[in-house]
Amino acid sequence: MPDFHIYIGYREVSSWSLRAWLPLRKSGVAFEETLIRYRLPDHRQRLLEVSPSGKVPLLVHQRDGRMVKVWDSLAIGEYLADLFPEKQLWPKDPVARAFARSMAAEMHSGFKALREHLPMALLERRPKRIEDKDARADIARVDALWCEARDTWGKKDGGPWLFGHFTIADGMYAPIATRFRTYGVHLDSTCHNYMDAVLTDPDFRAWEAQAEKDPPQEPLPA
Repeated sequence: MPDFHIYIGYREVSSWSLRAWLPLRKSGVAFEETLIRYRLPDHRQRLLEVSPSGKVPLLVHQRDGRMVKVWDSLAIGEYLADLFPEKQLWPKDPVARAFARSMAAEMHSGFKALREHLPMALLERRPKRIEDKDARADIARVDALWCEARDTWGKKDGGPWLFGHFTIADGMYAPIATRFRTYGVHLDSTCHNYMDAVLTDPDFRAWEAQAEKDPPQEPLPA
């Protein structure tokens, strides 16, 4: 039995689950996963029993005879970065690492309008004009962050990710790439290329392929 177990929510809409799952997948360790259909009372109860926060994602690690629980997407990424330094889940260069951590933290705490007006709908395609000025400002901010990371570090490193190789920052912004695809958001060409790298990545495609197989979501509570 693998030492790692991750509890996730509905793959179509649980952006925070994807943000934790991708770094775990990129770490290369074997793990089990449990889909919590948290709109169902019995699944909700199970989540309350296992997760200190009562939310997904939750990473459980059997480590040195004890059970370690990590229950936040960014904290899960940090935990994995500490466990597997050879994977460089943060950039090695301290300046790049500071930028990566800052943009990951900004995603963790910000972009309220983007979340509201462009909710994650992984398998849907519904282009629309974004009228809300705050949502447009959030889109422009993401565009600027992606381009600065790619232009300053990613292209130099030679890989397709923000800092060349995959980092936690990529995991944090992967759900935004899906939102931009869903709603047909136009970006700078540099950022479109980065979006393509995210959306064609084999590990992301594994998440998406399983989402296509999952049973439909239950309706939201009235």
